[in-house]
Amino acid sequence: MGSLFDPITIEILWRRLISIVDEADSSVARTAFSSLLRDAHDYTCMFTDRFGRELAQGTFATPGQSGAMALGIKKLINSFPEGYFRPGDVLITNDPWILAGHLNDVCVLSPIFYKDKLVAYTACVFHHSDIGGRVASDNHDVFEEGLFIPPVKLFEKGVLNQAIMDIIRWNVRTPEQVIGDIRSQIAANHVCSEKIKQMMEETELETLDDLAEQIIMITEKSIREEIEKIPDGVYYAEGIIEQPKGKDDIVIKAKVEIRGKDVIVDLTGSSPQVDWGGNVVYNFTYAYVFMAIKSMFAPDIPNNEGCARPITLIAPYGSIVNCKFPAACAARMQIGHFLTEIIYKALSTVLPDRVIAGSGGTPAAMNVFYGRRKDGSQWHSVIIRGGGMGAGLKNDGNYVFIFPANGANTPVEIFENDTPLIVEKRELIPDSGGPGRTRGGLGKREVFRVPDDEYAPLPPVNLGIQAGRYVYPPEGLFGGKPGRRGVFLVNGKEGNPYGLTQLMPGDVVTIDAPGGGGYGDPYERDPDLVLNDVIEGYVSIEGALRDYGVYINPDTMEINFEKTRDLRERKFKM
Repeated sequence: MGSLFDPITIEILWRRLISIVDEADSSVARTAFSSLLRDAHDYTCMFTDRFGRELAQGTFATPGQSGAMALGIKKLINSFPEGYFRPGDVLITNDPWILAGHLNDVCVLSPIFYKDKLVAYTACVFHHSDIGGRVASDNHDVFEEGLFIPPVKLFEKGVLNQAIMDIIRWNVRTPEQVIGDIRSQIAANHVCSEKIKQMMEETELETLDDLAEQIIMITEKSIREEIEKIPDGVYYAEGIIEQPKGKDDIVIKAKVEIRGKDVIVDLTGSSPQVDWGGNVVYNFTYAYVFMAIKSMFAPDIPNNEGCARPITLIAPYGSIVNCKFPAACAARMQIGHFLTEIIYKALSTVLPDRVIAGSGGTPAAMNVFYGRRKDGSQWHSVIIRGGGMGAGLKNDGNYVFIFPANGANTPVEIFENDTPLIVEKRELIPDSGGPGRTRGGLGKREVFRVPDDEYAPLPPVNLGIQAGRYVYPPEGLFGGKPGRRGVFLVNGKEGNPYGLTQLMPGDVVTIDAPGGGGYGDPYERDPDLVLNDVIEGYVSIEGALRDYGVYINPDTMEINFEKTRDLRERKFKM
């Protein structure tokens, strides 16, 4: 290392880097075309040093993208010969095995030059709502899933490669939206690049190498100190994840070893890759393993290269958690999102205050709607949905939360503006949160209708779902009960959430997101909290009695403490 920065200066510069990436992040909300980006925030902006080591990411980054980018950008940059990048270059790729695990996540990367020297890189990954292909979880290989863009220069020395844009334009259903979102990515990188150069000029920095090294070193030291506080040991967990009907369940086996200042996660023994889109590439698996470890040991330290150094991941090649090309992987979150929960489960005995029960937003649910309007024009919209969050030691689970991923629920008004569909209902589901000393968050019901009047779209309306928890509900912890399972109905009958559903005018779709698991024995929950849940409509009077042993008089809405005490005492004597 060259020069050292004093503590105050390093903090100021470090926070400035984060604020710069956040400014680039904010530019997306003002320039993106797709509601999936503009409103649901399914994108990540990142800044690295000239070696590709992550230094800062947007505060509201999506863990699956950011964790995968931290590995992928470094690998991508180092795959090119020295001098490959020139000022004005912009690289684009959506190779799932290099970056974030499926074709819809498109990365745009720009080198940053200052005084004619390469000093850093800025990149962003956007989840594009449309990348062509057959939009369904039951595809058999990546070739069915859309356009595959290898790493290629979209701009070279400031000149657009129009052929690349044309290839993208002619392989997607909504080209104006997709091209507009790519230009938003370019704009975000430009904001980050210009602000970094401005910072370097104002602070008289000729290079960012020393600053990067010190940020990474401080971070690594801090997280290793936290890991060292935990007793050495090996901790195990296993997760069972449903597959489409007729196929064997997927098993994820995790061995988590705390060894001094290191954490080794070994997923050996997990199921082999499958013939549908739930396969997970190594980078995406790493992202959600990292999410678990980071959130337990150093939640307040901003993410950068130093956070990852204490973590070693072993994921056998050809398994569901490290699939081989050309495996289908569009629905990789249906498996990958469970990794955080399984790591929590493994470490729950040693870190009970830092974990939560299973969440209904694991996996996040993605609903892809597309078709043609009455005038023949194509429309395409993606919404992501959360479920009830798992409860923790001290807190009830949040409602309708996308966890461990990040994002926002698309507003009804935006969805109805983007599509010809009508949202009939969006409501919390009483009794869907897993009972516990702390209660799981509630799930959510959404009802969509395809209009059959003068506003009806041309049939069919295509619906592809990527979700889960239809068979196995979110688990509770330490005696907590599971949350309510997910439900997918078409005209009141059970639908197929793993294939492509074609809807006709007048059809009604009901989608229930699962509730989160409870934490601790529900009979230990404060009766006054149960009463409040009933008053708020979160728990029914019947549920209070059945699940919590709390008797509430339906006429007076008061607790009968004598009957409640008898019920609970009888339970503990059993």
